Amino acid sequence: MSSHTHNAASSLQPVPTPRQAGRQALRKPESSLHAYARSFLHNRNAMLGLTVIVLMVLAAVFAEQITGYSPTQMNPAQSRQPPSADHWLGTDQLGRDVFARVLHGARTSIYVGVAASLLETLLGTVLGAIAGYMRGPIDGILMRISEVVMTFPNLILVMIFVSLLGQGVNNVVLVFALSGWMTTFRLVRSEFMSLREETFVEATRSFGYSRPRIVFKHMLPNALSPIVVAFTINIAHYIIAEAGLSFLGLGVPVTTPTWGNLLSAAESSEVMKSYWWLWVAPALAIIIFVTGINFVGDGLRDVLDPKTRRTPVRKILRDNLLGKRVES
Repeated sequence: MSSHTHNAASSLQPVPTPRQAGRQALRKPESSLHAYARSFLHNRNAMLGLTVIVLMVLAAVFAEQITGYSPTQMNPAQSRQPPSADHWLGTDQLGRDVFARVLHGARTSIYVGVAASLLETLLGTVLGAIAGYMRGPIDGILMRISEVVMTFPNLILVMIFVSLLGQGVNNVVLVFALSGWMTTFRLVRSEFMSLREETFVEATRSFGYSRPRIVFKHMLPNALSPIVVAFTINIAHYIIAEAGLSFLGLGVPVTTPTWGNLLSAAESSEVMKSYWWLWVAPALAIIIFVTGINFVGDGLRDVLDPKTRRTPVRKILRDNLLGKRVES
């Protein structure tokens, strides 16, 4: 009975006309890029994070038009004023508008995060690709160097580089890249070691292609997925690192507004209790932007590697606020 019913139902399906059949035959298959983009656009967490990032970047770019104040404009007569209609987030101890300083600080903090992550990713990718493909003594030397660098606590290593290079925005970017390339290096090295034995790599060798062409033109595109995800997540990591370093007075000079420099106002217990707007605003800006970055990174991971489990929103928020827990 069921087979007869199935046959009857299938016979009732509309038969495409010759024109429809021709259109279906001529329709091009969906490219991988379009499939990734469509999957990303249907990820609500990723789109929420992307929206937050775009809005905050636009606010930082048009800070003067939005606030109407300069981040360096001082007015001692209005120092430490609470939020009001004239100053939406209040003023600091020198009478400077906190909202203007938060938006201008976003420029430097976001620049440091993106530039440091980009430089660290480039360095780790190149070294990891060379080590993973070449193997032998080169791989051994690079692995020993990465292990030696990783033996130092990250904060101690950053402080050593800062003492050698000095303070400054670009110096902080360089310090983060030099102290953080090992993670990307090991990730790319592992990917290349597995790709090295693939059939298409053997075919490129048989064609007589040079090693740089094999590594960077044929193998690297097949290892981009984890690199892109790591690059995105590292932006959030370096923004938080810059805030911590500037809070300690070792990062960007205090004359340059950054989220970390603004948080340094919370060093005093009096400020923590009586002038909460001086540290709440930059702290919320860091939390919101970093959460948006993590949402995007989580969405990219789901799109580029569907086998991984999607991280719940509550876990991302918990990790940003309380730090990641080591699961036993």
